[in-house]
Amino acid sequence: MPYEIYKIIHLTGIVMTFLALGGVAVHVMNGGTKADNKGRKVLAMTHGMGLLLALVGGFGLLARLGIKFPWGGWALVKLGIWLFLGGAFAIFLRKPQVSKPLWGVLIALFALAAYLANYKPF
Repeated sequence: MPYEIYKIIHLTGIVMTFLALGGVAVHVMNGGTKADNKGRKVLAMTHGMGLLLALVGGFGLLARLGIKFPWGGWALVKLGIWLFLGGAFAIFLRKPQVSKPLWGVLIALFALAAYLANYKPF
């Protein structure tokens, strides 16, 4: 597949992931719980599918750029961010008291991932 298709897949996955995390974050910040979240299944599915698309698109982009294993440190950090995003959904639900700080952390992680993808500093 062309580079542009992988980029669309990757970006769609990122948007889906952050959309789901934003939905669960707002629910928890408004005092909601896992039990009373009627949209939890939709959010969880969007989160999981978004993570999958981001991963597939990301590895497709690495292949199209000709980057083979071992990847640079920037790609490993992005993989670590992806792992954290995978657990963030559960963190919001299990630790509602950290939802406001986690909101800021997610914004910072997105900015870091974008920086790493564009500049590949290491």
